[in-house]
Amino acid sequence: AWLLEAERLKGVAEVAGRESNPVILNWAEGLHLDYAGDDIPWCGLFVAHCMRIGAPDAPLPSNVLGARNWQQFGRRVDPEIGAILVFWRGSKSGWKGHVGFYVGEDANCYFVLGGNQSDAVTIARISKNRLLSARIPEGVSPSRKTVQLTSAAALSTNEA
Repeated sequence: AWLLEAERLKGVAEVAGRESNPVILNWAEGLHLDYAGDDIPWCGLFVAHCMRIGAPDAPLPSNVLGARNWQQFGRRVDPEIGAILVFWRGSKSGWKGHVGFYVGEDANCYFVLGGNQSDAVTIARISKNRLLSARIPEGVSPSRKTVQLTSAAALSTNEA
């Protein structure tokens, strides 16, 4: 159900300049977050909103805005349809990260449906060697379903 919500939101984008997209601000309000605007990285906010809709009883990590905090969500699985994928960004040992949902893969990359990818909800190709963890909510059986895709799309290297 959370992946259906994520699919529904494809195309939602930041508003350029000092304004913010009210849709993105409403996600934060629904999660009772103090969130000033969509110039603040919002990949974790997007995932939290989708999980609140699709798995409302699943406890969210503290500080959902911190992408790497999603490594504490639910339980670890192999990457599969709908799993939350957590990536490092900048440096594997650093604090920056990115989070989104698995929708497929090719030999070298995962196809990730996520927020704040080119300032919008899109599908991005992210190198498999950046993966830190794949997670699903506790109590949900793994699907073990993967999808092999091909694409000429550019490799994403900095999702913020």
